[in-house]
Amino acid sequence: MKIWGYVPNVSKIYENANKIRKTTKVSETVAKRDELTISPFANEFSVAMRALKNVPDIRQDKVDEISRKIEKGEYKVSSDEIAAKILGLK
Repeated sequence: MKIWGYVPNVSKIYENANKIRKTTKVSETVAKRDELTISPFANEFSVAMRALKNVPDIRQDKVDEISRKIEKGEYKVSSDEIAAKILGLK
């Protein structure tokens, strides 16, 4: 069996890969600057979110007042008021 018949043809493929080709300068490109535009709605939303960050999640003065009333036995809520709040009447 003769295996050398096509080897020279295959090696010719790799001959071109080793040659260094000169590069040509295409043209210089000017880089564009990125631009960001914020809509008026997004700007207002951002202002509102910053304002909300300054408001505490828990109104400690209300919690302290109700806790004090509960300890003294003075905290009374009528069942009618509770039902109205649940039903959204108040």
